[in-house]
Amino acid sequence: MYQNLTFTTKRGPEIASVIEDLGKLRIAVFRDYPYLYEGTLDYEKEYLQTYVKSPRSFLFAVYDGAEMVGATTCLPLIDETHDVRQPFEEAGFDLTSIFYFGESILLPAYRGLGWGHRFFDEREAHARSFGTYNITCFCAVEREENHPAKPEAYRPNDAFWAKRGYHKEPSLQSGFEWPDIGQTHSTPKKMVYWMRSISQY
Repeated sequence: MYQNLTFTTKRGPEIASVIEDLGKLRIAVFRDYPYLYEGTLDYEKEYLQTYVKSPRSFLFAVYDGAEMVGATTCLPLIDETHDVRQPFEEAGFDLTSIFYFGESILLPAYRGLGWGHRFFDEREAHARSFGTYNITCFCAVEREENHPAKPEAYRPNDAFWAKRGYHKEPSLQSGFEWPDIGQTHSTPKKMVYWMRSISQY
């Protein structure tokens, strides 16, 4: 098992060549709690154009044969959508000094093999390579504690993120909308940001 695992990296417009693979993987992984994402490939292809259009964006993906089974992305915060930039703008941050980390996703069968750390290593190295970014950040959905779809054995990734040197910034939040599993309309979700100083690398 896992003998056919390979990885690939893409930058900027090169990401267009794997948009469909990435979109399918995002839909599969984000169906699970806490995202409960009822996604469509058409929406994914449109959303992911943000990365294709950013000259400094980066994707690192893992394949098992021809199937993408894990992936992570990042790009300068200044190239992100308004919803992502807004809390930083309102808080007075210099957006040109921040690198934003997108998804870090793996199909369940491939977890526990060290890819989560590898994903952070790859993104942090990419951000550091430019020599102009002081902060890396990402956001995560926050569901209510007693959400009915929360699995009994669910454990958030907070401890893993903290081990990587990231700290939660509750004052930095965005409201994203998507349809939950089984829904046909989008509802707002609270997204809270985690940050790390590049000087800590």
